[in-house]
Amino acid sequence: MSDDGLAAKPKLKPKPKLERPKLYKVILVNDDYTPRDFVVMVLKAVFHMSEEAGYRVMMTAHKLGVSVVVVCVRDIAETKAKEATDLAKDAGFPLMFMTEPEE
Repeated sequence: MSDDGLAAKPKLKPKPKLERPKLYKVILVNDDYTPRDFVVMVLKAVFHMSEEAGYRVMMTAHKLGVSVVVVCVRDIAETKAKEATDLAKDAGFPLMFMTEPEE
């Protein structure tokens, strides 16, 4: 066996470029009827926030009208927003969470 310095190189298939999924914001919409403690409880239960973080998000929505809760992929954002809104509806409160694409 002689070694001519030539080695067989495997042919590489080009990898398709995968785009990162678009991110969506889950937004808490302020209302004048849902108690603050309940809003913080929902943020803790659904979004796994600490008491302090939940209070901060709730107060931001209270002062500005809306507050971004979390930014994640679309499926998760829509699921979390629906879960939180349904939890409030079941308790008889008009608390609303919505999603929108992050820019």
